[in-house]
Amino acid sequence: MLISVVVPCYNEEKVIQLTYNELSCELAEITHDYEIIFVNDGSRDGTLECLKSFAETSDKVKYISFSRNFGKESAMLAGMRFASGDYTVIMDADLQHPPELIGEMLRYAREGYDQVIAQRNRDGDKAAGTFFAHGYYRLVDRLTDVELTDGIGDFRMLSRKALDALLSMNEYNRFSKGLFSWIGFKQKIIKYNNRQRAAGETKWSFRSLIRYGVDGVLSFNDKPLRFCFYLGSIAIIISVLYLLSLLLSIMFDGIDLPGYFTTIFAICFFGGVQLISIGIIGEYIGRIYYEVKRRPHYLVDETNINKNNIQ
Repeated sequence: MLISVVVPCYNEEKVIQLTYNELSCELAEITHDYEIIFVNDGSRDGTLECLKSFAETSDKVKYISFSRNFGKESAMLAGMRFASGDYTVIMDADLQHPPELIGEMLRYAREGYDQVIAQRNRDGDKAAGTFFAHGYYRLVDRLTDVELTDGIGDFRMLSRKALDALLSMNEYNRFSKGLFSWIGFKQKIIKYNNRQRAAGETKWSFRSLIRYGVDGVLSFNDKPLRFCFYLGSIAIIISVLYLLSLLLSIMFDGIDLPGYFTTIFAICFFGGVQLISIGIIGEYIGRIYYEVKRRPHYLVDETNINKNNIQ
């Protein structure tokens, strides 16, 4: 098998037919040796029925359907575990990732690149979204031990060596953008113009984006824990300076009645430091909790492939 294409799907009934048509046509022009692996991540619409109809008309279509929605990270992992190609492409089901780039990706991969990465610009995105995205990537670059670049997501082609390296990491809390960067290997970036969804609605709410951003910050470093230490140290220094100022005031001006501002300041400042520190520590403890339980990343409910090949 030359190329495996992994396509996570969640409620993509409105666009999945168009995606399949464009993807299969593009792959047919490149090679006849390919497979398309659709991963149904617990869709509640007719996505699974569409995938079954594709599989009935083409033996190059495989599908894996989860027992419920486990998230895109789990869907990508399931597809990568089954992929048998020399090169594996990961792309979204909404056509925001242009299938016509696969041919260019394959050309660079054959030149020896283990990761051929597609980077989009943000033309057409809302100004607020672009602003927050730029800010997020600047923050992550400073806080994490891996390099993340604005516009670079999951859309890429992986060599078998790079894919095996990714599959060797079995942590429960997966953040693929960081994992892609962490494994390294020889990389090539190709740029393309931003595309809007061909149909349907985005599944990413503001709340889910915030949660995903927090995962990115906490998954690849312990700097937030150091931040707690530094914040506590600063609080101690400020409190010592404040006590010294009070002592000098008493020595020169005598004793005043306790002030309302002093009490509120002390309660709010030290209470805030403690809550921030406890919250950050709690996030790490929660991740340890999930790692220790070693639950599977997903449960397969239905598939047209050999279940023994899916771990």
